[in-house]
Amino acid sequence: MFRLAAVLYILCATVLGGGAVTAVLAMRMMEPWQIAGAFVAGCVLALPIAAVLGKKIYTAMKPRALA
Repeated sequence: MFRLAAVLYILCATVLGGGAVTAVLAMRMMEPWQIAGAFVAGCVLALPIAAVLGKKIYTAMKPRALA
């Protein structure tokens, strides 16, 4: 499950970090620390999202026992 969550983190961090940077630039916040802070915030927010998605996908892929 960890490998799945790691791959999902790469995708989620890219999307959330890029979206946060786009939002900051749309608000005309052009300072480098503001842009970097938005990207870091998106990457930090991607950690629990990737973990939850990884767990859900992993449990959905597990074969179920026939009763």
